[in-house]
Amino acid sequence: MGPNPFIGVIYHWIGGFASATNFIPFRAIKRWSWEIYWLIQGFAAWIVAPIVLAWIFVPNLSYVLHTAYQHDPTSIRYAVLWGVLWGMGGLTFGLAIRYLGIALGYAIALGLCTAFGTLIPPIYSGEMSTILHERSGQIILVGVAVCLIAVAVNGAAGLSKEREVTPEEKAEAGETDYNFGKGLAVAVFAGIMSSFFAFGLKAGAPIATVAKQELLAHNRLDLWQNLPVLIVVLWGGFLTNFVWSVILIIKNSSAKQFLGEPGMNPMRASHSSGQTMVDFDPLDPSTYDRLSSRTLTANYLFAAMAGVIWYFQFFFYSMGQTKMGKYDFSSWTLHMASIIIFATLWGLALKEWRGTSKRTKILVTLGLLLLIGSTVIVGYGNYLKAGEVVGTSAMLR
Repeated sequence: MGPNPFIGVIYHWIGGFASATNFIPFRAIKRWSWEIYWLIQGFAAWIVAPIVLAWIFVPNLSYVLHTAYQHDPTSIRYAVLWGVLWGMGGLTFGLAIRYLGIALGYAIALGLCTAFGTLIPPIYSGEMSTILHERSGQIILVGVAVCLIAVAVNGAAGLSKEREVTPEEKAEAGETDYNFGKGLAVAVFAGIMSSFFAFGLKAGAPIATVAKQELLAHNRLDLWQNLPVLIVVLWGGFLTNFVWSVILIIKNSSAKQFLGEPGMNPMRASHSSGQTMVDFDPLDPSTYDRLSSRTLTANYLFAAMAGVIWYFQFFFYSMGQTKMGKYDFSSWTLHMASIIIFATLWGLALKEWRGTSKRTKILVTLGLLLLIGSTVIVGYGNYLKAGEVVGTSAMLR
């Protein structure tokens, strides 16, 4: 199957929706500390889901990984290393959402992630000169620039929100820990570190080559060739998050929460049908009661659901990347822009912008429209490149 940028953009949009939706189940978790549900969602997202889905779609998965390691052991080692560094970004990304809310946290952190993850790989590989001298490459870079402008607009909306929204309105939107200054610092770090995922995928390309050969040999779609790469990169990400979660569990003595001891969910939604919900009220004796078996089971399910939903972003990302053609580096921009688009829509749906002025809401809307435009521009640039490749092949024949 050849490149099809239009289908690739659709896959990236689906992946973006999955990523933006992953934090929603966290808001339904009752009286669990952050490190508890973060570790559970991480195990589901970075260990279970990648292995299960790759095993379903890629024949002889263990053979693929073993062969790739034999032929080029450094590919797996570097993929894991970049995954470890990316894990630091994923770890602090959760804090950025906590301090900034879904819409603004995604916009700032992923905006930086977009810039670094899109531009550094082709610069490192020496492709940037070629990209700059081709019309299709120039259009793609314009799309990247539009995406970054959209992020700046969203940042301006966040500053306006900081000045306009009262603490009571923030609490009603489930943002009791909203702090723009602290959140901005965390989001900058998270965005830079999260961009290393793109490097991990690049380092794991030899694994994808072996997987593609195996897929074609069994008359399967080469659409799934990147699924084994995800397994390896996410091993590194899980290692980072596992170590930090364990440190917090020891520090906060929260291990008993796995069996029903109550804690406090900092991302718990505080509004429901107009009524205030309190996750942990120190003045309420029932707050200290053990979680019922029903609540405990629901917490595990919501945390695991968040993890599986999160993984689907890269499940569809890997599919979209195979359809983008020569300049598949632009997949990172499409993916990030799609995430921010749907995160912004979720933020609006969850009333995170309630109480803001008309000017702030216009900024949010403008940022959203620019993001949508950036995905269209990048997709068009890839479409032109695919046409150039087809035309060159026809001339050679």
